[in-house]
Amino acid sequence: MFSEQTLLARVIWSVLAITALVAMIQTRWSLAFVALATLGLSLVPVLAARWAEVKVPPGFITAVVVFVGATLFLGEVFDFYERFWWWDIAMHGGSAVGFGLIGFVLVFMMFQGDRFAAPHFAITFFAFCFAVMIGVIWEVFEFSMDQLFGLNMQKSGLVDTMGDLIVDMIGAGLGAASGYAYLKGLQYGGLTGIIDEFVRRNPRFFRKKRK
Repeated sequence: MFSEQTLLARVIWSVLAITALVAMIQTRWSLAFVALATLGLSLVPVLAARWAEVKVPPGFITAVVVFVGATLFLGEVFDFYERFWWWDIAMHGGSAVGFGLIGFVLVFMMFQGDRFAAPHFAITFFAFCFAVMIGVIWEVFEFSMDQLFGLNMQKSGLVDTMGDLIVDMIGAGLGAASGYAYLKGLQYGGLTGIIDEFVRRNPRFFRKKRK
């Protein structure tokens, strides 16, 4: 399960585990908690894929691991959100692209890989809406945390929220557009390559796949 993952993913997992252990020895409980939380969340896709008997491309798992590490560990421990103005934009945009791809794959699986079962635009639009919905749910979560626990996840309030949603829409559009390109047979690697690899690794979900 873990041996087939990329070297980068395994290195990040090892660093997080060692960091958590050292932090607990030094009684730095907040650092230990963040490291363990990051490690746990980054392992969720691997464990979920094994439970669902789905073969997720190692490259996509690596992207998730890097994203979770950058969001929680670098963002919270090293305060990257304050040190780099573009960090929040990069995190929102990257996650939106990923959810756009996930949304496309989900609806493509519903049609068992038949790219002509529905208009290409309709499938693409669903992927876009799915990714934007995840972004909206996250903004609601940030608002709830700020109101209930007095946090400051929304930073500048409305401006931060709208900025995040705009970036989410752009990222979702890129992810969904990659699905559209795949449906049109325009496979040049990159994001479309991830979709193609997922389809090839899970033929039982795409039995009606045809050119």
